[in-house]
Amino acid sequence: MTITHDLDLAALGAWGNARVPGALFWTVSGSHLYGFPSADSDIDLRGCFLAPLRSLVGLKAPAETLEPKGEFSGREDGRGLGGTRGGFSRPIEAVSHEVGKYLRLACKHNGYVLEQIFSPLVAHGTDFLARLRPLAQKCVTRHCYNHYRGFLHTQRKLFDKEEAKRAKTLLYAYRVALTGVHLLETGEVLTHLPALNERFGLPFIPELIERKASAEFGTLTAVDVDFHTEQLDTWEKRLGAAHEASTLPTEPPVEELDQFLVDLRLPQ
Repeated sequence: MTITHDLDLAALGAWGNARVPGALFWTVSGSHLYGFPSADSDIDLRGCFLAPLRSLVGLKAPAETLEPKGEFSGREDGRGLGGTRGGFSRPIEAVSHEVGKYLRLACKHNGYVLEQIFSPLVAHGTDFLARLRPLAQKCVTRHCYNHYRGFLHTQRKLFDKEEAKRAKTLLYAYRVALTGVHLLETGEVLTHLPALNERFGLPFIPELIERKASAEFGTLTAVDVDFHTEQLDTWEKRLGAAHEASTLPTEPPVEELDQFLVDLRLPQ
């Protein structure tokens, strides 16, 4: 799948590597990955790092999660790292877990982790991901349903509470529902809403994407709340049906991931 974007992926990888020692990979997540970024969208960088073995065997445990943030522009830190090909500044938020924690999350049917691993927007670590992805594919299980159902419930509650309804909230709800159904029915981790909609054909998705494109926090006027409530009810039921009918495995390859981690920490 080809995703059109204006991101300088190599520069994003360099930004992350300068702030997280031992970074194994960086991919872009969030609205850029989902196919509906706005002109003012943040850049969400996600990945994992390898802590030095010495720090792991000592009395004081190292930090398992690093979260650098900043503004990302063509003059970032004076090193000429371009955040976007247009050259203007954007907020950037990165989250990187130590690889041991990261693989434990993958073993817990964590959809966020799987989406990061299979993101086609790779800023750093192509070779590492080529080794990790075959194992991560085995972590795509029926129990991933719980992640997508929970995320859908969160977005629906947010939409219900909003006095001024936002296209962003609806898009996140539809994205997670369609990703979950597609994953349970096919075993493929696909997060790009326009690509998902090529399969599912919801006629209102392109308009919602267009409405969000102009402003991240823009509101919808004359939104048909009842219509979207019924639509989301339908997709929540379809998500449940996909779970019931899924032939995906129920458990991840814990032993294989354990060996992968040991080999990573203790290379021959």
